[in-house]
Order: sequence, then structure tokens, then C-alpha cells
Amino acid sequence: MAYLQHEKPFSRKWFFTWSMITLGAFILAAGFVFFINPYNIVPGGVYGISIVVHYLTKNMISFWPEGIPIGLFSLMLNIPLTILGIKILGPRFGVKTIIGFVLTSVFMDVLTHFIGENDPLGVKDDLLLSCIFGSVLIGIGLGLIFRSRATSGGSDIIAMIIAKYTKLPVGQLLIYVDSTIVLLALVVFKDWKIPLYSWLVIYITGKVIDMVIEGVNYHKMLFIVSDKHEEIRDKIIHDLERGGTYINSEGMFNNEPKKMIYTVVNRREMAILMDFIHKIDPKAFLTVVDAKEILGEGFKSLGEKVEQL
Repeated sequence: MAYLQHEKPFSRKWFFTWSMITLGAFILAAGFVFFINPYNIVPGGVYGISIVVHYLTKNMISFWPEGIPIGLFSLMLNIPLTILGIKILGPRFGVKTIIGFVLTSVFMDVLTHFIGENDPLGVKDDLLLSCIFGSVLIGIGLGLIFRSRATSGGSDIIAMIIAKYTKLPVGQLLIYVDSTIVLLALVVFKDWKIPLYSWLVIYITGKVIDMVIEGVNYHKMLFIVSDKHEEIRDKIIHDLERGGTYINSEGMFNNEPKKMIYTVVNRREMAILMDFIHKIDPKAFLTVVDAKEILGEGFKSLGEKVEQL
């Protein structure tokens, strides 16, 4: 099963993809170096394990008095994990994934060398602020890497391997793996605040990754059931200049035929439409659903979306 996808070398898309991977790796590394590593926050994954090892090896190795560098140790974990993943799962992890975690490790240790690791921004007394900004940067970096069809490696691969033999969902297993690493931090650092802050970072990071991949969307899906469907149709088409679809339906109580309108509008248009519906049919029934992504006429085209992938 071939999972690897390739762009034409030196094409516009090729340059864009590798720029995204490089920028994503740098932002990811910066999030860890400035906001996560100095305060021993452990947000799962190989970088979380590396933070724990960095702490445990402090003053144990003469040429690394502060402990084994986090970037270096994460690289030492990612390489065998990727090889194991390729052998067990097949060719899911291409050059982009390997370059992504190599760049992240290099950027992490280079930034640490020049900036230091002892509270570089002076936010040690406000760990919540550090967690929020760190997780936002990590989420942006990972989101850019994921949009380039690469992965972050590490715990993702562990979860995929376990999923192969247990048939459990990868997403669920990833939570288990990362939570185990977070609990390891509790044992090592003996501080309940560490896992609590770490789970906060994991949660915010996931939300930011979704925003980067899917974009920030303010559109709403409306399902409208009303006897005044013709007037509502005219409002949507002529005033809002939007389209919609009639869905033939039937009332459950009296089995009367109904016409349900399905349409997509932005927040401003939704307020206008809801005010109009309230005036002409206060008994109308509306369902409002957040739309993560809208593709098609009047919105982003499917071709544009494919070009971004």
C-alpha cells in the first residue's frame, strides 16, 4: 500500500512544501525552547520523553553538564522508531517526515545553544502564560508540517504500531501514549502541576493544529423548516446572494409534507436571515451547525483546496 506522495522536484509546489516543512520545524522548535523545555513541561511524544531524560542526566555527563540535549535525544528516538514503523507499517513515512524531525531537533539544539535554557523570556512565574504561548507555537509548527503531508513521527508511530495489532483507533491510542509519557513526568518531577500543565498544552496544541490545517472558518450551516419557505428562499437568493438546497421531508406528528432549506452563510448573514425568519414565521424551526470547511461555488474551490494539500 503506497502512502508516499511526491511533488515534481523544483516545481512551485515542491518549493512551497519544503518551505512549509522548514518553517514548521523552526516554529515547533521555538515553541519548545522558549516556553516548554525550560520549565520541564512534558507534552507527550518523543520531545516529552527527551525533556525527562534531559532532566535525569543533568551533571551525569561531563561534556553535557545540563543533561543530554533534548533535540539530540529526540533524534535518537525518532530514527529507530521511523525504521521500525517502515518495517511494520510499510512506506507511510517518507523523506519529508524524516527531514521534518531532523530539522526540528537541529533547530531545537541550535536555539538552545544561543539562547540558553534557564527561563529565556523570564516567564517562570507565569507557567500558564508559557503553556498557552508554547502550545500555540507548537500547534502552528505541527500544523504546517502536517499540511505538507509529513508527520511528527515519535508517538504517532508508536500509536500506529499498537493500532495494527489491537485494532483500536489511532487517535485514542495516541492519547494513551502521550498520557503515559505525561504521567512519567509526574513520577520523575514529583510535582502534580507538571502533568496538569502538560495536558493543557496537549489540548491547546490539538486545537491549533486543527485551525492551521482546516483554517479559521466563520460559516454556519442552516437547516430551516418553515411554511414560509418561498419567502426565505427569496431572501437567501436575492438579498444575501447565497444558494441553497430544498430537502423534501415529512412532519413526524401529522405526516404533512415539508420543504427543508439547507444553506451555508457567514455569521453576519446568519443574523440577518434569522431576524427575517423571526418576523415572517416565528414558529419556524432552525438548526445551526458550525461548518469546518466549505468547498464549492461561492466559497473556496475544490481545486484550490487540492492545491494546498
